[in-house]
Amino acid sequence: MHEIGVRETVQLAGFTFNWETLEMTWLTMAIVILIAFLATRSLSLVPRGWQMVVELIIGWLHGQIDAMMGKSGRFLAPFIVSLFMFLLVGNWIGLVPTLSSPTNDLNTTLALALTVIVMVHFLGVYKKGFHYLAHFFQPTPVFVVINIIEEIAKPITLACRLFGNILAGEILIVVLLMLMPIWMPIPAVCWLAFSIFIGGVQAVIFTMLSMAYLANAVKEDSGE
Repeated sequence: MHEIGVRETVQLAGFTFNWETLEMTWLTMAIVILIAFLATRSLSLVPRGWQMVVELIIGWLHGQIDAMMGKSGRFLAPFIVSLFMFLLVGNWIGLVPTLSSPTNDLNTTLALALTVIVMVHFLGVYKKGFHYLAHFFQPTPVFVVINIIEEIAKPITLACRLFGNILAGEILIVVLLMLMPIWMPIPAVCWLAFSIFIGGVQAVIFTMLSMAYLANAVKEDSGE
C-alpha cells in the first residue's frame, strides 16, 4: 500500500527533487491537457460531454473574474482556468489507489502560492506603476511592518491550507482501508465521497483567494 509522506528523492544538477511529486505533477498536467483535447476536438453549438463540463467551469470562472476584477482582469482568465483545473485534478488524483496528489506535497502548494503572489506584485507595478506600493503604507505609514508581514503570510497560509487538507484526507482514506474489514466498505466509500467534495472545495478556495489577491493588483482604482 502507498505510504503517505514517504517520498523517493533524486539528485539533479545539485538539487534534490521528490520524484513521486514530479511524476504526479506531470500526470496531473497530462490529464488536464487530455480533458482540454476531449472538450475541443469536436466543438458544437449545443455542447455535450466534456465540452459541456469544461464550458460550465469556464463560464463560472469568467463570471467570478468579472465580479471580482472587472473587465481589466479578463486577460487572466487562461491562468485562472488552468490553475483551477490543475488543482481540481491534482486534489482528486490522490484518491486513486497507489497514486498520490501532487498537492499533498508542501513544495507544490507553496510553489503555486508563490507564483500567485509574485504575479500580484508584478501586475500591480506594471498596471499602476510604483504608486501600487503605496498600499503598504495605508492607512498610515506606521502600518508598513504589519502590511509586509501580511504579504509574507499570504503565500504561507494559502499553501498550508491546501496541503494540510489534501494530506489529511489521503491519510484518513489509507487508515480506513487498513482498519475496515472487506465486508464493511460503506464507511470508506462515504469518506471517499467526502474527500472528493473536500478536494473540489479546496480547489475553489485556492482559486477564489488567488483571484481576490490578483484583483487588488489589476482592478482599477475607480472600482470598475
